[in-house]
Amino acid sequence: MSVKQYAIILGNLGNTCDRFCSGGYKDNPDTMTMLKSAAGIPGVTGVELVGTWDIRPDNVTDMARALSDLHLQCVSIIPDHFSQKIWGRGAFTSRDATVRCKAVDATLETCEMAKRLSCSLINIWNGQDGYDYPLQADYMQERDWLTEGIRQCATRFPDMRFALEYKMKEPRTHSYLARMADTLLVCGETGCANVGVTIDVGHSFLAYENVAEAVVLAKRAGDKLFHMHFNDNYRSWDDDMIVGSIHTVEYVELLYWLDRIAYAGWFSMDQYPYREDARAALAESVAFLRTIEDRMERYRGRLDELLRLGDATRSAALMRQMLLEHQN
Repeated sequence: MSVKQYAIILGNLGNTCDRFCSGGYKDNPDTMTMLKSAAGIPGVTGVELVGTWDIRPDNVTDMARALSDLHLQCVSIIPDHFSQKIWGRGAFTSRDATVRCKAVDATLETCEMAKRLSCSLINIWNGQDGYDYPLQADYMQERDWLTEGIRQCATRFPDMRFALEYKMKEPRTHSYLARMADTLLVCGETGCANVGVTIDVGHSFLAYENVAEAVVLAKRAGDKLFHMHFNDNYRSWDDDMIVGSIHTVEYVELLYWLDRIAYAGWFSMDQYPYREDARAALAESVAFLRTIEDRMERYRGRLDELLRLGDATRSAALMRQMLLEHQN
């Protein structure tokens, strides 16, 4: 097994709010406090930053210095295409050509900041690029705009990788990047080798995917799995819970397949610990993944054999032994 690199999205350590408590459930720490907290989580050596939230043209130099001092790497930057009013009717898919241009410009600005932080990955989650009602959207035209916007960015920065993070719904009732298959189609339509996919495990659960199979689809499409976000939920909503707290066995299968396809990217935590101590919740997620990785190191040969047999009873027995019985 390869050595794994763990990261967190910096804002997960901040004040997480929802539509019922828009002011949030906690006091919001400043950026340096969150960076120091991230650096103190065992195993974490990287952070993801959100454009306009954490990183802006006016603070890039200070951020680079802080990351260096804390021995943290900027894993990716996520352009803010979702939290401002201007994107409310779409970013890359807005009917307003001026807004579409601004979405491209905002992404290109993010790329420039990423270069200054020695970061080579742009994680694109276009939560507002979708629709809500029947007979509201021109699916053909808007998908063309989406693909063209991504193509423009990827072409301008051929040395940067653009990872498209899919999610079935929220904030729109339907998202254009909803499932692995949808997203791979867009990757192919851009014609750009540097456009790939981010799997957010909770988003995959929400879409009723088998996440391990989604990993294999991305591999078969030409090594298009660029990035991973880890969390958990009950499948009906993007709950962003502690990793492994619900879908423990499915996480075992997921980690097995990530290793089998030789995924070499970051393992990044993406959670919303609304009421929990954020640092403790994120630390527990990293600890869970590291523990399962350690167990798999000992059980790898038996897992390989199980897949050759295709025997569900034997698979269940091994999971019981691996997860519940005493480990010497």
